[in-house]
Amino acid sequence: MCNHLLKQFCFGILIIAILASTSFGEVTKEDMKIPEADNIQIITLNDGSTLVGRITQIIHNEIKFQSDLGEMTISIDKIMEIKEVEDKSFKDGKYWFPNPNRTRLYIAPTGRMLNKGQGYIYDTWLFLAGAAYGLTDNITLSAGISIFPGLSLNEQLIIVSPKIGINSDGPIDFAIGGMFITVPVDDPVTVGIINAMGTIGSDDKSLTLGLGYGYADGKLGDKPAVILGGEWRFTRKISFVSENWIIPGVDDAIISYGLRFFGEKLSADIAFANILDEDAIFPGIPYVGLVWNF
Repeated sequence: MCNHLLKQFCFGILIIAILASTSFGEVTKEDMKIPEADNIQIITLNDGSTLVGRITQIIHNEIKFQSDLGEMTISIDKIMEIKEVEDKSFKDGKYWFPNPNRTRLYIAPTGRMLNKGQGYIYDTWLFLAGAAYGLTDNITLSAGISIFPGLSLNEQLIIVSPKIGINSDGPIDFAIGGMFITVPVDDPVTVGIINAMGTIGSDDKSLTLGLGYGYADGKLGDKPAVILGGEWRFTRKISFVSENWIIPGVDDAIISYGLRFFGEKLSADIAFANILDEDAIFPGIPYVGLVWNF
């Protein structure tokens, strides 16, 4: 059974890697358009430089582009990418790109979904790696595997995390999902958690509340854990993130807090976790996580 699960996992990672490396083709005249009145365009040229402004005219194989530098003529074959963003995405003259890690806190998910075709590759604590992919706007599938040194592939943990939710355009999102971990013993055991999560707020400032039922041997726990967390993006490239658990039967809550550093594609978490009791050690157990979006 473990070998079968491992083959399925490796096949899934291969498919996601192919999707991540797929070329989206060159920009053509048909891709060009004059933006909406409240939108701004960001053009990336073949040499990697970027221009911020608006297309004002499309002529044959060239465009007229108005930026702070004035109006210029650009050949379409020199354009690698063009994207249109809302004017409110600019603060103090700088583009605040979308939050690249909006669908998760540290371990727990948020109520937000990947869009169809979006995905990411992740690594947690160096020894847990995997990928997630938006099959549709409402269904995300994530799979991972442990990479503990000294263990063969057949001895590693296999993690599967499906998620179904409402991908709304408003400030409130809701999703249900779970995390299932197969432990490779002689008679493989699957343990994990089934959760329901709600998130309110913007992608840059949000609060997440959820309930999670423990799962083992095909049975759910009698009482749910309460999950409370949130994210506050206080600069263009840094957020404060907190994830906290109240577990039934455990007297003391588990808290975590730290910083998330990110660019448009990559984010890195550096955080600490602690049990709120008299033996708590400051700042706590280190947590490190990396996410690369595609």
